[in-house]
Amino acid sequence: MIGREIRRRDLLKLAAAGTATLLGPPAGRAAGPKKPNIVFVLSDDLAQGDVGCYGQKLIKTPCLDRMAAEGTRYLQAYCGTSVCAPSRSSLITGLHAGHCPIRANREIQPEGQMPLPAGTFTVARMLKDAGYATACIGKWGMGMFDTTGSPLKVGFDHFFGYNCQRHAHSYFPTYLYRDDQRFELPGNDGKSVGQTYAQNLIANEVLDWVRTNKDRPFFLFHSITLPHGRFEIDDVGQYATMDWTPLQKNYAAMVSRLDSDIGRLLDLLKELRIDDNTIVFVAGDNGSSFNPQSELGRHFNQAGNGLRGFKRDLYEGALRQAAIVRWPGQVPAGRVSDEPWAFWDFLPTAAELAGAKPPASFRPDGLSLVSFLRGGPAPQREYFYWELHEQQQSLQAVRFGDWKAVRNGPSAAIELYDLKIDPGETKDLAGQNPDLVARAEALMKAARTEDPNWPLRDRPARGPQQNKQKNKESETRT
Repeated sequence: MIGREIRRRDLLKLAAAGTATLLGPPAGRAAGPKKPNIVFVLSDDLAQGDVGCYGQKLIKTPCLDRMAAEGTRYLQAYCGTSVCAPSRSSLITGLHAGHCPIRANREIQPEGQMPLPAGTFTVARMLKDAGYATACIGKWGMGMFDTTGSPLKVGFDHFFGYNCQRHAHSYFPTYLYRDDQRFELPGNDGKSVGQTYAQNLIANEVLDWVRTNKDRPFFLFHSITLPHGRFEIDDVGQYATMDWTPLQKNYAAMVSRLDSDIGRLLDLLKELRIDDNTIVFVAGDNGSSFNPQSELGRHFNQAGNGLRGFKRDLYEGALRQAAIVRWPGQVPAGRVSDEPWAFWDFLPTAAELAGAKPPASFRPDGLSLVSFLRGGPAPQREYFYWELHEQQQSLQAVRFGDWKAVRNGPSAAIELYDLKIDPGETKDLAGQNPDLVARAEALMKAARTEDPNWPLRDRPARGPQQNKQKNKESETRT
């Protein structure tokens, strides 16, 4: 009797199992390992020198400091290049600036920038095809909605914020976009303080979108305009009583506002109980954003890491940006890494995380960082390459091992630095190492694809008045 009862129970279990196999897993139980959510928070102009965990003493960034303590902070994380559109294009496409279709900020009137070409493969397209919900919230700058570069045509399900980066200079704009539909912001004139601070709407949209998509894998590209100039803030908060200039108070408050909005996002991930399955990247789109001798540069010592250069050049100070990655149980807590990686590594990394396969015809320049992010060594590669076409000239730089070469125009001499002993690029060793200079020149040539939009060119000769204006701009430009 007992034997028959045991066999009967076993048969019932087998029958139930068979039914479950046909109908799928019970409600609430995943069919297999759940794909991780991927969040990339890209700040417009946040530099290492702005953040407490990198050494900033005056500006308070408790949320980013805590994120670094709970994750890994990177000292040699490189942007795509040192201005907005091409740096973001490198991040989105997995291509360095020698192959990327956008290699400079190119404006289109009345609104927008040069668009990504038709058929451009992006990390958003790849993740959308892998079953992810996808959103870009904040700033785009790679094509208006009626062009091939619209965010809604390159893989994003949802867009909210500014499309045009020129429009994004105003924090009290007259309008924003929800998907491709413009909506007005009453009380704002786009030129001065108004009633609606755009970042309030953008930050709330981020939280609402995450809540809506919490039950499926999602990719959020949160492209925050803070702390890029024009330096406007609705409340200087804790800096109101400081004996600082209005500009200094505004800038500090913008960085702290960026910090608190990232903190709100991290808190929501915990509240929804999805933070253990969500990897969050935070980075700036370039290195130091202003001249060390400018008012903000002097006051906040943004270049206090000793690196040379700032936005619009290709020295280390312009290319190394603030980067923190958090993923509880996966990315080591409290780790500080000085091994290099670059924006074009993000697409291959996301592919491995999501189990996605780019098309066979696509060849990214980047390498997957998954093992590195989890505590292993950085992937080995032959070189890193950058170029930039701004201010009527072309710049190139290449790093191979600890050697870094910079050429400020195709006719300029190649400068050579040993980053291991001279990260500040103070001593040009080109004259002592002709073989390394020749290698750098060969890499610069091999790394780039010729493109009629991006010919290499030297800066035109300047007259005395132009030089005077250039020096004035370098004090204030961001």
